[in-house]
This record gives sequence, C-alpha cells and structure tokens, in this order.
Amino acid sequence: MASEEENQGQHIVDCDLCETPVSFYCRRCGVNLCDSCLPIHMRVKSKNGHDVVDYVSKDDDDTCFCESHPKNECCAYCKTCNVPICMLCVSIKHKSHEMSELSDKIEELLNVIAKENERLQSFKHALETILDHTKKKLSSISSIYNQKKDEVTTRGEEWHKEIEKTVKKLHQELDDMQKEHEVLLKKQEAEYEEILKNLDQLNRKATSLQKSHDVKEMLTFIQMIEKQQVLTDLTQVSFPKFCVCKSEENILQTCFGYVEKLSEIKINFLEKKFRKNQLLQKRLLDVPLLTGIIDTGFPAHEKYSSRMYDMAITDDNKVWAGGNGELKLFDFQGNLHQTVNISWNGYHLCMYNNKVVYAGYRAVDMISNNKTVMKMFTTKDWTPHGVTSTASGDLLVCLSKDDDQSKVVRYSSTYKVLQEIQYDSHCQPLYRDADYITENVNRDIIVSDMKKSAVIAVNKLGIFRYSYSGNNQRLRPNSVASDNFGHVIISDFMETKIHMLDKDGKFMRYIIPEGGIKYPGGVFIIGHGEMIIGECKTGLAKIIKYLEE
Repeated sequence: MASEEENQGQHIVDCDLCETPVSFYCRRCGVNLCDSCLPIHMRVKSKNGHDVVDYVSKDDDDTCFCESHPKNECCAYCKTCNVPICMLCVSIKHKSHEMSELSDKIEELLNVIAKENERLQSFKHALETILDHTKKKLSSISSIYNQKKDEVTTRGEEWHKEIEKTVKKLHQELDDMQKEHEVLLKKQEAEYEEILKNLDQLNRKATSLQKSHDVKEMLTFIQMIEKQQVLTDLTQVSFPKFCVCKSEENILQTCFGYVEKLSEIKINFLEKKFRKNQLLQKRLLDVPLLTGIIDTGFPAHEKYSSRMYDMAITDDNKVWAGGNGELKLFDFQGNLHQTVNISWNGYHLCMYNNKVVYAGYRAVDMISNNKTVMKMFTTKDWTPHGVTSTASGDLLVCLSKDDDQSKVVRYSSTYKVLQEIQYDSHCQPLYRDADYITENVNRDIIVSDMKKSAVIAVNKLGIFRYSYSGNNQRLRPNSVASDNFGHVIISDFMETKIHMLDKDGKFMRYIIPEGGIKYPGGVFIIGHGEMIIGECKTGLAKIIKYLEE
C-alpha cells in the first residue's frame, strides 16, 4: 500500500461534475465521475449507452484531453469549431455552439478510417495481383526474348551471309532492350513492394485506432491516410515484336525486318474512391420462358447451311441481325425496318456510340444513319472477329493471324490502341483463336475460343482469371454475353444448351427454353433477365426470359 507521503505527491483528479475525487470513468462519454455523480450520469440517455469502469483501470494513453484545459478530459465534440472539448468548454467557451456526444464523433471518425482503410486494402489486394503478374513476367522474360531472337535468326537463315551483320545488330538491340525492360520491371517490383509495406503500416495503425478514443490522433491519422497516394494508372511495357519490313527506304532492312521498340501503354488500374461491387441477385426461373421469336429470313449459306451469325440490340429496343452479307434491323415483334448490304459476312457485330459496328475484311466498319457503310479503322494483316463496347467507352476487338496468333486489342474512341492482351503471366499465348467477346459487369474481358474449346476470362489489366471448358463435356463455344448481375452466358454451337456461369467462372446451370434451341449462335442480353439468341441454321432469333421479375 502506498504511504501517505506518496499519496500526497500524486495528482488527485476531480469529478467533472463536482470537486469530489474521481472514482469512475465513462469511456463512452469521456467523463470522470465520483460516487455521488455516477447515478446522475447513468440516468442521462446516450445514443450508444455508457461504458463505466474504475478510474484506475482506464487507459491514460487512450484519453483525449482538452486543448483549452489540458487537465480535463474531453466529453463532447464542438461541430462549430470542429474540436473535442471538455465539460468546462461546454458551459463557457462553446456554450452557443452546435455540439454532439464525443462517442458519436468517435464512431463517425472510425467509420471514415474503416472506409479509407478498406479502399487501401482493396488497392493492396489488386496490387499484389499485379506484383505477382510482374514477377512471373520477369521470370519468363529471357525465354520470350530468346524466342524473339529465334524469330530473327530464322529469318536471317533465309538470307545469304552478307546479312549476318544486320542479324548481330538486331540481337544487340534486343539485348539492350532486355536490360532496359528488366530495369523497368525491377523498378516496378520495388515500387509495388514499398507501397505494400506502407499500406501494411497504415493498416496496423488503423487497426490499433479501433480501440482508441484519441480524436486528435484520429484526425491526424485521417489526414495522413487521405494523402496516401495510390496507383490509378498502371504502366505496362509491351514485349518487342520482330516486324518484317515492307518499306523501301533501306533495301536490306526493308526485306529482312526490324524489332518493334518497347512501348508503354497507360491503362486505368483502380478507381480513386473505393466502390463495393454490389451485384443484385434475382431468382433463376426453373424453366426459362420463350417470350418471342423473330424470323430473320436470311438465305442459307450454300456450303455451311448457316443463316444468321450475330446480333446487337439498339437503345430503342430493336435488334440488328447479321448473316450472309446483310445486316437487318427488326423490332421485337419481328417487323423488318432496315436492310443494309455489306461486303463481309456479318459474323460479329455490336453497338458502339449508338451505331452498329461489325468486323469486316481486315477492318472494323460501322453503319452510319442505318444505311451508309463506313470504315472505322484497319487492322493491317490481322483479321478482326468479335467486337464489343465497354463501360469506359472503349472498343474491344478480337484479332487473329493464320499462324495461330490471336489477341484482344482495346481501342479508344479515336481508334488509338490502348491495350493489347495476348500472353499470360508466363508469357504463353492466352488464345489460339479469339472469336466472340464481352465485358462483364466487374470489367472482366471474356472471350470464346473454338480451337481451345474454352471460354477465357482476364481482368481489365489482361491478367488471366479463369478458363471454362464445359460442364463434364466438351464445349464448342460460340457467342458470349454478360448481364447486369454478373452472369456469363455462353452459346454452345454443337449442343442444344446455353451455359450460365457466375462472375467467377463457376458453372451455375444450363438454360434450355421451352421448345429447345438448335445450333445456338449469337447471344445478347436484352435487359434484366431476358436474352435474345439466334439459331444459326434456322435464322430464328428467340427471346428467352431466364430470371424472375
């Protein structure tokens, strides 16, 4: 037991309501109380109740003291001055100001901290994925560059010995470029690791503040966490390409080829403000309903007997159907409104900026004013296939070459290349023949690949997410679509079924409408719970309801 002299040397704290020595402390209100004032305080209603403990057991380091009266603990919050205050301030300096309970302000600040921390942890998770992707690319970089060297060497072996000097020059360029690329990737790796380290420190601090009542420290921490920079744009450096020259500027280099330099493309990485992915759910109908049929009347293809290939829905609820060198515009009652002759087959189409866009011969074309064919841009020696618009206003196009090269290219509204998706994290080809394409509600890019008998999904940065090859049987994927609830819809050409996946690529069920469906082709989501799907060999477009209201 402490001696009387020791007790006399200690500071005795008084009750905030009277001058009696304190016995209790209310953590909720931040008030010191004596034995007599405790019952009075307990009768005062508090939004969050009271949390009274022995004064000696309270944590002094967790106490917020008044700036005007440093010996007094804060018990309220002045909204007018935006500061925590003590009981004396309530009755004197801040008497006419708008005030609230300190516990209410603490709760508000903790909510802000939790929200900001959730945003940063979401960023951390996304950045960890990017870091893993970057490390895998870094580990595979030598093999890719060796592969490009082999391409150069193979081309060089076709020539006579007088071009050996050119081959060595290009090898040196690749070696220098590889060093530059490695430096860039290592720099990114270090930056990501440093950011993740800082985020972990902030997370620990945010966690520790969950039990705190120190408003000043919370305000200081919020200022610090709001200033914490996060990446909104991610720089990706593409691998070099060996390009066969067709220019006549230099005869030797023109005929031999050149190395396409490293290029940097900035793509949106993460929104500045955290937004939870809220996917509404509706109950699936046990038996999907056939609510309408449109007979497009396309003539059968002489060789393949196919009639209709793809469809696109306009904003005013009409449907463009493509097949056999024609595009036709119908309403949902089956009435024909417009026919446009095109020079290509009409295999792939979509709506983009309120115009129907389709894949032509080494070009992407559009129909202007529902009648005039216009060339949007060329794709050089690549053949375009699936096209789709995105939530960000870009256009995604599947491109392929005869030698099993296939990729997805993102174009801006001015037709500038923003992104190329071709390889996975191990620098292996993602696609063999990218055909139809859609963007999911969570910004995943989903592609059907008939040669792989699979549907492949990557995130918006082009990082592999999942591959679906069918539910216990071989999949012959044709068209793909996605609705507002995250479902992925796949038409299986060789089956009488439509596959439905969830947003993470897990099989949910088959959609088989009344009367069935034959050789399903192009599929498009009409609205909330309805789709329209074409039968390739009958030319019928069937409207199917698969979700309840």
